[in-house]
Parts: sequence; C-alpha cells; structure tokens
Amino acid sequence: MSELTELLDHARKGEQGARDALMAAAYQELRDMAQRAMSDAVSTPSLQPAVLVKEAWLRLFSTGAPVEARRHFFSAAAQAMRRVMVDRTRLRRAQVREARLERVSLGDVEADVPAGLSMEVLELDRALSELDTFQPRLARMLELRYFVGLDLLDTAAVLGVSPVTVKRDWAYVREWLLTRLGN
Repeated sequence: MSELTELLDHARKGEQGARDALMAAAYQELRDMAQRAMSDAVSTPSLQPAVLVKEAWLRLFSTGAPVEARRHFFSAAAQAMRRVMVDRTRLRRAQVREARLERVSLGDVEADVPAGLSMEVLELDRALSELDTFQPRLARMLELRYFVGLDLLDTAAVLGVSPVTVKRDWAYVREWLLTRLGN
C-alpha cells in the first residue's frame, strides 16, 4: 500500500492529524498537476496553481465523501480542479462582461493527432458534460489528462486500463472535440 493510500485510509477513519499529513504528502504532487493544467491555458491564467490546489482541496474534503484509494483521489482531484476552473471562469465573466476568454489547449506531444486544439474553459466543461452522458470513462480520461495533467501511463493506472487504450481514447476524444466544436 502506498503512503498516499495509507494516509487516505487514516483520513477516511477520521484519525487525528491524518488530513494534515495527507495534505503534506499530496500537496507538491497536486501543485505540479495544477501547474501543468494552468500552463495549458493560452491566455495568462487568472488562477495561480497554489490557489487552484487549495480550492480543489477544500472541495475534495468539504463534502465528507470518502476518498478510498490513490486512483480515486486523483480522479476526484481532477473533478475538483475542473469545477474550480469552471466556477472561476463563470465568476470572472459575470463580473466583467468584456473580459478576455480564458482559452485552453489540448496539445499533446504523445498523441498521434493534430496539436493545437484550443477552446474556452466553459466550452470544455460543456463538452465534458456531454461526453459524460455517453462515454463516462472517456470524460474521466479527459479530466485527468487536462485538469490534472497526468501522462498516458498515470492516466491508465488511475482508470485501470492499458496505456494503449488511453492513447486510442485520447485520439478519439480530440477528434470528437474537433468535430463537436467545429475547429
């Protein structure tokens, strides 16, 4: 059992100091993931990685829903980071109608598909919600790849599939997005 899995187990049981120890162990990894997600933004990001991690962390543990294992933790972290980025974008748009749109890039040197797919964060959220209705695993994969910045191997481990499957799914999702968004 990995250190993170053990700490998740202790935190789930409500042991004293377990949540703080979990945060200390996971913070740098989550911050690296947030940095990768923020570096994909085409425009200057409005959200710093440390703030993204803090807000995602609060969302992860404020609901009281148990996080049972490392792969579940990263899946939940991806969803929390997505929600934070989407909520921040919506808030910014509501406050300033003519604010520049925050763009995201789904370029990936590991993929065998054209790089440079770019879309607004809210467009990506709508597309993810639609994809989740008919291909939930592919939606989770896109969250993990974009919002957490996991590579093919780590994404495969979290989803419990082979790296070849993730690579094939990644190519499919990128093409689906290109077709759906008309880019």
